[in-house]
Amino acid sequence: MSDAARGHSTATLFEASSGAALACDPGLRPAWPGARAAGPAFTVRGIGGDNLALHRAVAQAPAGSVLVVDLQNAAHGHWGEILAVAAQQRGILGLVVDGGVRDTAEQAGIDFPVFARHVTVVGTGKDHPGTFGVPVRVGGVVVRPGDLVVGDADGVVVVPAEAVAKTLDQSDERVAAEQRALTAIRSGVTTLEYYRLG
Repeated sequence: MSDAARGHSTATLFEASSGAALACDPGLRPAWPGARAAGPAFTVRGIGGDNLALHRAVAQAPAGSVLVVDLQNAAHGHWGEILAVAAQQRGILGLVVDGGVRDTAEQAGIDFPVFARHVTVVGTGKDHPGTFGVPVRVGGVVVRPGDLVVGDADGVVVVPAEAVAKTLDQSDERVAAEQRALTAIRSGVTTLEYYRLG
């Protein structure tokens, strides 16, 4: 995972953020086991069933960003191996798309992280150029350009740009606290005792 999230999981970021982080709905899942991505959002609004916007986004997004794409939940294979390779060549760190993708085994093979609502071979057109750098709704969450987007096995979390520094510091503190708890539990202390639950 990118240093953008200091290696923190989606669960840690969400729990540590004091309500700042937003969890995308659980329909957005990793397209292949072990996919992990983190970076600032490059937002894309396209039309479901058309992937011209994705081709254009790969050519325009800055290195170190994650593409965050609103395709209206459309069950089409908007993205596959060729776009993934093109994105890697451009230094793009991953894709979060409210729509469908294909070629998941090939993308796992090149370690390109993808989070999507559908996996499907249904094809697309190439007519709609899309809109970039605008707020988009993905997984029920409004994502703005530059927001921190993190995806892992548990789902996708969005941290607003203005809350990133505080959330990362709080996440560091939470991880340290959890390590203390795990040390105690491994020594025989029960969770009831450690957390004084009764």
